[in-house]
Amino acid sequence: MPCLGNSQGNYRPPLARWSPLVRRSPLLFLPILLMTARIRWYRREHAVTPELSVLLPAFNAAHTLGAALRSVQRQSEPNWECIIVDDGSMDDTLAIARAAAQADARFQVLARPHGGIVSALQAGLSACRAPLVARMDADDLMSRRRLELQRRALVEAPELCAVGSHVRLFPRAPLREGRLAYERWLCGIRTTEAVSRERFVECPVAHPTLVIRREILGEFGYRDPGWPEDYDLILRLFEAGQRIGVVPERLLHWRDGEGRLSRTAPQYALATFVQCKAEFLARAFLAQGERYLLWGYGDTGKALAEALAQRGKHPAAILELHPRRVGQWIRGVRVVSPNALPGLPRLPLIVSVAGATPRGEIRNALSALGFVEMRDYVCAA
Repeated sequence: MPCLGNSQGNYRPPLARWSPLVRRSPLLFLPILLMTARIRWYRREHAVTPELSVLLPAFNAAHTLGAALRSVQRQSEPNWECIIVDDGSMDDTLAIARAAAQADARFQVLARPHGGIVSALQAGLSACRAPLVARMDADDLMSRRRLELQRRALVEAPELCAVGSHVRLFPRAPLREGRLAYERWLCGIRTTEAVSRERFVECPVAHPTLVIRREILGEFGYRDPGWPEDYDLILRLFEAGQRIGVVPERLLHWRDGEGRLSRTAPQYALATFVQCKAEFLARAFLAQGERYLLWGYGDTGKALAEALAQRGKHPAAILELHPRRVGQWIRGVRVVSPNALPGLPRLPLIVSVAGATPRGEIRNALSALGFVEMRDYVCAA
């Protein structure tokens, strides 16, 4: 059994060495077992409250969990606890987690039947004691100063409810250009204002980098609306007027691979992200009426328009650069050139264009026309 913080691979805690006797005479050892449990409870309840609680759900993560926990253990900020939630794993995940807790009391293990990521997060959150909760996945690696720097950012900016950080995807060799472009986009978000304005493009905070005030997370919690629980949380926070910042340093090595939950679970399919964006756009930016202007009708704009139509929101006009589309009728409205924008009714404008460079050009053009982002228009890719 692996044991973090102990070079002896065959280390076994005292009660483990007694386990055959315990199984043969359980009543004889019952007082010892009860006392041991009470001592552990007392030490936990009367220990100094940690500065951060690392919330780490794990499911069948035996191949990566040990490295993830070692990256937590070597943090420059030592005053943390790590709540490892084993979500009914069928491999050695639970054994690895328990070995870590035996070697380092800052690790705490919650073992539960398999219930999925949302219920695992909620269970782990209930065990977090620190004023700040740092998310972490069982296959990622923290940079050594992650907790220190993100805690400092929240201490120095009490108006923020949470902060994220930049990431480095790994392993690098199999990464395709789409994933590398996504990494560049995330790492281009360097300010609190940028986090806000990019929130309908993609989730502007890689969730395993999130450090959030426990009181806020306890109020909002995680839920399963049929789309990604992490993106849903971020958009609910923004909807409630909360502010989210970013530490513009690569503080998490974010593992990418075909086996990740975000690649395999249906709630992380591309269509569910579109539904999530449409729901929050309809509830907030488009709340005052059913008509809006849509800039872009490629695959991105088409999917978003369909999702918004399901919520009673319909474009009054579609703006397109594509010469073959200009002049046509789509969804019952005429497609016009962006040059016609000044003559159109001043309705909420959604820029649904993929690619950071085209969005930047459109932002510059709209700014020259007096449009203010997040007031007059939003970008939603």
